[in-house]
Amino acid sequence: MPVAAWVALTAVLMGLHWDFWLADRVYAMEGHAWTLQSGYLTQDLIHAAGRQASKDAWFVLLLIAIGSALVPAGRQWFRPLTYLLVATLLSTAVVGALKRWTNMDCPWDLLRYGGHHLYYGLFTARPAALGHGQCFPAGHAGAGYAWIALYFFFAATRPRWRGWGLGLGLAVGLVFGIAQQLRGAHFLSHDLWSLMTCWLVALALYRLMLWNRPAPAILRSRP
Repeated sequence: MPVAAWVALTAVLMGLHWDFWLADRVYAMEGHAWTLQSGYLTQDLIHAAGRQASKDAWFVLLLIAIGSALVPAGRQWFRPLTYLLVATLLSTAVVGALKRWTNMDCPWDLLRYGGHHLYYGLFTARPAALGHGQCFPAGHAGAGYAWIALYFFFAATRPRWRGWGLGLGLAVGLVFGIAQQLRGAHFLSHDLWSLMTCWLVALALYRLMLWNRPAPAILRSRP
């Protein structure tokens, strides 16, 4: 179902150019300029501080995982925590690798929105003279959507909490993504591809690391 929804939304946003429809309205709302590109809320708080907070959360999680391996009472958490560490790290790494490969511009680079480049689609040859675009998929949104791995983490440890884990990952990704769209850094489809990339990475690692592995009794016995 997530893959089917992703394909359908991609067709609408990129194939039917709803990306432009939405970005046109955001651009007009800001006075036909990306006035929020350097705003305190969008740039300093959500983009810069938010990215650092995501990194800090990962390192705190790393310390917790190390502690769980050293303390006998916490060893049942080591594998799920390792999964969460690997899934979030690999998700952001894959999104970053795709950004370097896809070679697409940000909205603020385009003539349509005050930039200097014509728009070239995902599968359209791009003139080498324009340099290499690194705006697709959305890296910052990916740093938030990487935390949808919490859904699978809780599915293996506290199944009743998995919806909260999914909601948290989606919420952080949405906040990061919307802020970047307001800055002119990304189209909505860029965020959608980041979300799908993070979901597929988290799902694949769940199948490899946690699928069909019974949770320790101490985890199964708790709600």
